[in-house]
Amino acid sequence: MPASLTRRVSFAAAHRYRRPDWSDERNAEVFGRCARERYHGHSYTCDVTVTAPIDPETGMVVNLAILDRVLASEVHDRFDHANINLDVPEFAEGKLIPTGEELARFIFERVQAKLGASARVIEVTVAEDATLSATWRPD
Repeated sequence: MPASLTRRVSFAAAHRYRRPDWSDERNAEVFGRCARERYHGHSYTCDVTVTAPIDPETGMVVNLAILDRVLASEVHDRFDHANINLDVPEFAEGKLIPTGEELARFIFERVQAKLGASARVIEVTVAEDATLSATWRPD
């Protein structure tokens, strides 16, 4: 029977929402203050939940050292003190909009690719603050 484990990682980053194919007025209408030319920042938390059978030798779902290395490279090191729109190529102008939803999906895909078969990622939640979070789960 599988069990699950959730690890939280934090990072501080700036971003804004903008579609380059829209006018400034349309961006402001859809994205509000998040579309302003000056970026704004958050102290994010990211919860990554994995599942696997409990290893009878270690009593763990996943080797925490491996999970922590993956979260460091794919989340913390990639996003901490970054301008997501400028420093993370996948979120550059005309690519992904750095919403919580897109960040959760992006992190989910990256972490799962790095973990391979050692554990299955079942959920990623990215919170901008205590009042707003987005969760990505596979279908």
